[in-house]
Amino acid sequence: MFAPLGLFKDIPCPEGQNCLLLTCIFSHRDVASNSAPQGARQSTDVPTATQGDSGLTSGETAVKSKVQAPGEEKIAKLKDKAASLPSKAASSQGPVSTTSSNKPFQTNGQTNVKLQSLSREVTPPAKPTSSSAKASAPGARKPLPPRQAPRESLNPRMLTKAPAPHGVRLAILTKLHAGMSALNDKLAKDKESQDRYLVLTPNELITMALDEEEKTAKEHPSIYSNVIKLRIVKLSKMSKEDWANDVKAHLNERYYKIAPGPEQSKPKPLDTGLSPQEEIALAGKLVTRLEGLEQYGYVTKPPTDAEVEGARKGVIESKGWEKCDRCGGRFQVFPGRREDGTLTTGGQCTYHPGKPLYPPKKKTDHITGHKDAYFSCCNESVGTSAGCTKGKTHVFKVSETKRLASVLQFQKTPKQSAKGRLPPVCFDCEMGYTTLGLELIRLTAVSWPQGKTLLDVLVRPIGEVLDLNSRFSGVFPEHYTKAIPYGSSGSQASLPLDDGEVDSPPLQIVESPAAARALLFECLQPDTPLIGHAIDNDLNACRIIHPTIIDTVLLYPHPRGLPLRMSLKTLCRRHLDRDIQTGGSSGHDSKEDSIATGDLVRVKAAETWKVLKSKGWRIHNDQLVPPPGADAEAAAAHGRLGSGAGQKRSSSALGD
Repeated sequence: MFAPLGLFKDIPCPEGQNCLLLTCIFSHRDVASNSAPQGARQSTDVPTATQGDSGLTSGETAVKSKVQAPGEEKIAKLKDKAASLPSKAASSQGPVSTTSSNKPFQTNGQTNVKLQSLSREVTPPAKPTSSSAKASAPGARKPLPPRQAPRESLNPRMLTKAPAPHGVRLAILTKLHAGMSALNDKLAKDKESQDRYLVLTPNELITMALDEEEKTAKEHPSIYSNVIKLRIVKLSKMSKEDWANDVKAHLNERYYKIAPGPEQSKPKPLDTGLSPQEEIALAGKLVTRLEGLEQYGYVTKPPTDAEVEGARKGVIESKGWEKCDRCGGRFQVFPGRREDGTLTTGGQCTYHPGKPLYPPKKKTDHITGHKDAYFSCCNESVGTSAGCTKGKTHVFKVSETKRLASVLQFQKTPKQSAKGRLPPVCFDCEMGYTTLGLELIRLTAVSWPQGKTLLDVLVRPIGEVLDLNSRFSGVFPEHYTKAIPYGSSGSQASLPLDDGEVDSPPLQIVESPAAARALLFECLQPDTPLIGHAIDNDLNACRIIHPTIIDTVLLYPHPRGLPLRMSLKTLCRRHLDRDIQTGGSSGHDSKEDSIATGDLVRVKAAETWKVLKSKGWRIHNDQLVPPPGADAEAAAAHGRLGSGAGQKRSSSALGD
């Protein structure tokens, strides 16, 4: 027997009270009153002159007994006679009989049925229980609005570009739902829990599983299977507290807003089993030499004056014609504005903000056909549409080193003999589009491995702003409006991740990328490990040449090698089990990205230490010591790379 779908739930059952089905697809609400003959319904309204329980004639009683059940007859009487009750003024004019609760009373010459509720004594309110008293306490949680999940079956939702066959998605969804059901049952069995509202109904549980599977299929189509399997394994080991946080996030997104707890706003601290000094000693083993990587954007020496001058002349001769970084169209840009105030030509820019994704090839492609590439932003096939997003103007970026130097020359990290050796620094930059290309608009630096903020400033670019690239940079015009000059009194604050609004304390701002670079240099020595993700982009935005770098793109290489790179979001999900860059249209947060990048390096340091320890290496006086008999040249090479990171730091250097 199939379960009813509820398509006929508002239609009265044709059989009425004679229906013998246990689960009828029709409605049985008020069947007696709706199915009764009109004459029979009217007979209940006919007043009688007699009093007592025999006020109805035998014929009327017979009709009622056939049409209505005993319980329904009482309900019908209350409904039909409530309208005929006299008003307070009319009832006060005539005497009211109270001899029997079921006897009729007579007012103004008419006989009416007396309701029991009119003469029944009012029961005093019961004393509040402990649970209700807690709910009414001043600091108790306010009642949440009711929620109702749609009635869905445990079947994967249809997608334009499915990352896997339907059978695979169904099997994964079933396991995902089973893991969620087990945790939901544990939460339901906890009778003393104050978060009883987090226990999901069967429909809500199915909806949550469908939402998560669909989200993973859209956001991580290339690694869909790995991500969802890791999620299933995590559910099997998850505590009730972590599950409650996940349910809050789901309810917050689908039904209503729940204020996140402190455990939701901050990631769990990473424990590598090593002390900060030991991790710093291992940093030298993770440093990558930049020689030979120039073809991938890493700059190892500044362009000459002749090259810079040639780049300036080329820009003048091009008369401002550029290629749009988003749509690929040609347009003209006017630094300093044209006479009419225009910055660019070409009007609006129609583009896809997401990157094109290419489904992996399969052996059966010659039979079924290979799937076309599609955009991650809208799942549209590549080449079918001009774009799904519109920008106010076209934008461009500059990748050529000598042209970057024509705007601001590159500078090597200076030596600061008075400061001695400095601990590693992890940094991240956000860039926006201006009339001079893609420029630095925010710079954040944190200590490694502690993750404490060293520098977090907005940067006023050199050219006129075309687009702050807020979708990715997280910087909005309001941030510049409320920013305070660097060095002014006021606390540093991160940009909000939830909304585009700027309600938090303002960030400090510096007047140029060169000023931001000078502030970063105060935290660095040439031998200080500088950590970042795709650090070549950040270094080029700051016009910095630093010889000692640790790049997570190189520590966690793409399976097919450079120039392909794994995204920071994917690496954090895979190696840290952490979700970052979840602000949506609010963009990224450079402080969050800096800390996440540093934690990825810490994970790699712990893995490296396991290998070195098995080979006889040891850490002595905060220095990495090679095993006896090791190759002297290898040890010397390690000393050159790790001397800046392996020496003992002072407590002040390891602090802020």
